[in-house]
Amino acid sequence: MTIEITFNDRTYPVHEGESVLDGLERHGVAVPSSCRNGVCQSCLMRATSGEVPASAQSGLKPTQKERGYFLACQFKPTGNVTVALPDAADQRRFTARVVEKTRLNPTVSRIRLSKPQDFQFKAGQFMRVYRDGESRSYSIASMPQQDYLELHIKVFPGGHFSSWLCQTVQVGEELTIGEATGDCFYLADNLDQPLLMIATGTGLAPLWGVVRDALAQGHRGEIHIFHGSYVRDGLYYMDEFAALAAKFPNVRYYPCVSDDPTESQALRGQADVQALKHFPKLNGWRLYLCGNPDMVNTMKRKAFLAGASLKDILADPFIVTVPRQELPEAPAA
Repeated sequence: MTIEITFNDRTYPVHEGESVLDGLERHGVAVPSSCRNGVCQSCLMRATSGEVPASAQSGLKPTQKERGYFLACQFKPTGNVTVALPDAADQRRFTARVVEKTRLNPTVSRIRLSKPQDFQFKAGQFMRVYRDGESRSYSIASMPQQDYLELHIKVFPGGHFSSWLCQTVQVGEELTIGEATGDCFYLADNLDQPLLMIATGTGLAPLWGVVRDALAQGHRGEIHIFHGSYVRDGLYYMDEFAALAAKFPNVRYYPCVSDDPTESQALRGQADVQALKHFPKLNGWRLYLCGNPDMVNTMKRKAFLAGASLKDILADPFIVTVPRQELPEAPAA
């Protein structure tokens, strides 16, 4: 039987027992790689069709396995597969109509889009919005069973893309969006595991989806959500999270303000600092980190030192060449 690998719309036959990496390279296709032993993860790819064996996913995060990621040097196909590089995952585009625009605080707006019929996503993932050859990534705050896609967008000073979305685009207009991607979502593989969620600014958007998705799937473990801002005006969805905590006894919500001495309804200090103050030992915890890249990187390191396993620290990397003030606060890593 001939086994075929489809990559970048071209199909290549491979030998029985030959890895995806070796097969593609034999046909002159360049695939990033290094150790070729399944350790460095340089040859990480994603299967968009076909079965991926567990042996090709050793050492990957559960969320990566769920999305079909594999190590090309370890994957020896036994049937036809279609594969892509990780940064090629966002190729398909959709048209979505703006159905609502709401101001959440002085700088953040909520935009809801009609969900295209065949648009698939998991709560907490992110997608791109396209305009005239440019694009920006925004996390999805809604849940898959809802008929809209919810985005929380902060208008940055001098940020023409965020200003266009929040100030120029009108209800009823159509936007071009990319398919959902990212690993910062909930898997119901341990319903009793404690969850710690930390966000700054619009990093709250994916967590609003993740926490509701976890509860909908019957999560029983403690869920603690810390949301930070410099001042009270930077916070939002306080009532919504408080209502969630009132409804579910395993949920606790902690608004945090780091630079507002007059604030009395929030914790004083940065969200990540407050989280570690409350929970200094994180052995066995799963963490979701979203927002300011410096906070996320610092907290990833501190969480590991506090006992959290690297596979249980979820934060989506997001790299795009734009002016620094234009960078969204979520997704980030």
